[in-house]
Amino acid sequence: MAQTDPGRLHDMLEIHALKAAYCRYVDTKQWRRLQALFTNDVVFEGFGSAPTGASLATFITGISSRFEKAVTVHHCHLPELAFNGPDQARGIWAMMDVVDLGDHGRPIEAPDHRGYIGHGHYEDGYRRECGRWKFSFKRLTRLRLDPLPLDYPRGRADLLPATPDWLDWK
Repeated sequence: MAQTDPGRLHDMLEIHALKAAYCRYVDTKQWRRLQALFTNDVVFEGFGSAPTGASLATFITGISSRFEKAVTVHHCHLPELAFNGPDQARGIWAMMDVVDLGDHGRPIEAPDHRGYIGHGHYEDGYRRECGRWKFSFKRLTRLRLDPLPLDYPRGRADLLPATPDWLDWK
C-alpha cells in the first residue's frame, strides 16, 4: 500500500494520535493509560527512567516514580513516518521536553540541577495489534540538554488542571 492511499493516511493519523496521547499521559501522570499504548514486548533505549532494554513494567515504574511530583511538558513535532508492512511502521519525531523536579530530586542527566530542558528526537517503532497501533520500540536521542539551575523560577501552582477523561464520551 502506498503512503498516499486513504487507508495509509488513516494509519498515519492514528499514529499521530498515539504520539499525542503518549505526551499527554506522561505530562498528566496517567500511568495506566500510558502503559496501554505499548506492545507487551516493547524495547526502550535512551531513557533516564529505564535502562536500555528495559521491560514495559520497568519503564512504567521508572517514569512514574521519577516524574510523580515533577512538572513535565513534552512536545513532539514534524513526524516522518515509513511503513514496512500493513501492520508495522517506524517514525522519527522532533521533540522538546521540560522536566522540573522542583525539590523532589535531581535528574540523572543534570545531577547538580533541579531539571532540564531537552531537545532531540524520538525514534519509534509501531505495530498494529487487535486493530490498534501501539509502540513496539521507543528510542530517545538528544541534541541538546540545558540544565535548570536550583534557583530556576518556580512555576505557578494555581492553574486549571487537565481533565484526564475529556475524550471519554459517555
